[in-house]
Amino acid sequence: MQRALILASASPQRKQLLAGLNIPFTVCVTGVEDESDVAHRDPVERAQFFARLKAQHAHSVHPDAWIIGCDTLVVSSDGMLLEKPKNAEEARVMIQLQSGKTSVVHSGLCIVNPQGKVQEGMSTSSVTFKRLSPQEVDWWIGTGLWEGRSGSFQIDGLGQLMIERIEGDWSSVVGLPVFLLGQLLKKAGWDLGMRD
Repeated sequence: MQRALILASASPQRKQLLAGLNIPFTVCVTGVEDESDVAHRDPVERAQFFARLKAQHAHSVHPDAWIIGCDTLVVSSDGMLLEKPKNAEEARVMIQLQSGKTSVVHSGLCIVNPQGKVQEGMSTSSVTFKRLSPQEVDWWIGTGLWEGRSGSFQIDGLGQLMIERIEGDWSSVVGLPVFLLGQLLKKAGWDLGMRD
């Protein structure tokens, strides 16, 4: 019998994606929220660092479980790191910055098994926004759906209306790269019931 699987994230989007795999799991909110004072500025390193930090924190609380840690960061076309906005004005600036352009989304993933062994990976995708009118920007800010979202957007709800094209893994942009998760769980020794 497999041990417990824990998602080290409060994200309802990640929870929904994991639930779609029909694997029983529980959620452990790690409290790793303030990411502003961390030295890593490279977005790939930063996303991987926070995925690992969340997973290791949850592992310290639940040492006998399998842990999934994930962190998603958005980078604008001009190389600006777009983390979660603090308020509506920050969200507005981020959306205007991405209007008519392509942003890159990095989702770092970390699995810690009950023996404390770590498997890590990164999924990178690109998101191209339609050119947004001022009225469309106002509409999006008015929905409030930018709150708690890296880059101030979503692609799993109304935010899809702003997105012209996605290249890469849709689930990775939502926040949990499901294909990569399957690869890492298998590599870590979790039996997904799949056969080569």
